[in-house]
Amino acid sequence: MADTLTIRTAGIATVQDLGRVGRSRYGLPANGASDQHSARVANVLCGNDERAPLLEITDLDFACVPSGDILIAVTGAPADVTVGGTVHPQWEPVPVRAGETVRVTGIRRGLRVYLAVLGSFEADHLQGSCAPDTVLGFGPALREGEELALRTACPPIDHPFSRIPLFRLNAPVPPFPTTWTIDVTDGPDRAEFGDTGQRLLDAPFTVSPRSNHIGLRLQGEVPRRITQGEVLSRGVPVGAVEVPAGDELLVLHRGRGVTAGYPVLAVVTATGLSALGQVRPGQTIRFRHRTLDQAVAAHRAQRGAVDALRTRVRTAFDALRIRTPAAD
Repeated sequence: MADTLTIRTAGIATVQDLGRVGRSRYGLPANGASDQHSARVANVLCGNDERAPLLEITDLDFACVPSGDILIAVTGAPADVTVGGTVHPQWEPVPVRAGETVRVTGIRRGLRVYLAVLGSFEADHLQGSCAPDTVLGFGPALREGEELALRTACPPIDHPFSRIPLFRLNAPVPPFPTTWTIDVTDGPDRAEFGDTGQRLLDAPFTVSPRSNHIGLRLQGEVPRRITQGEVLSRGVPVGAVEVPAGDELLVLHRGRGVTAGYPVLAVVTATGLSALGQVRPGQTIRFRHRTLDQAVAAHRAQRGAVDALRTRVRTAFDALRIRTPAAD
């Protein structure tokens, strides 16, 4: 009988992965983890494929109990992580004995925390992804008492002398500032805003409480379109910074519909999207312009840091004889 992970305090938690790549052509939003970098790192720290299912915990406290020994990693926004009442670090693998309670409380500075388990767990899939889709009603939030079937058993992991697990893998931890800087490139309609387009870069914006995984609403000095005429509905990318006629900016995130009809002033970069997935309502953000070459270089550097971490994890796990799905 497979081991399970039982949810004790659900808060707002969902089973996520990196989303439905390439499905926009069929009208499906990408969805997936809002902070893709933190989700990738959590899985890599557990020796998993970076696209494996994991838990996304949003803002509220969470607790779970495994029926067998497991290895977890908790990344994302700063939070208090305890196992059996003992405090443990984020951004490192942490062993958990059967029956011990894992708690994630006090999420702060960011909005989302990611919890991965060595070997991952079973999850329903739609079009190649377990990511929830609120429009289709797929992948509801987890409930108290719900059980997730674990895919892999994990032997107890102890340091042979001190009995204290020893992991220092130097994961690439992003900053969680008070004021966020979000990188953007020029959008297809930049010329339609003339000099007012500079407002996007010159002034701060405040995140509205009406924001969600579909998109963020930003309050501030909104740029104004200087050309006339209607904008036809068309395909828009994740990260599009749209300027409707009102007094808010819209920044489309991973749950966005694939078409829209507002002018697109800018597009958030891949690294900026992960940061944007952590911004809390009421926090302030500033946009920073980047060329396409700069945006690609930043993305490659971030992915390179994750690849280097994967090598360190493989070396450490091999030394401890921890078998991972990749090794099998």
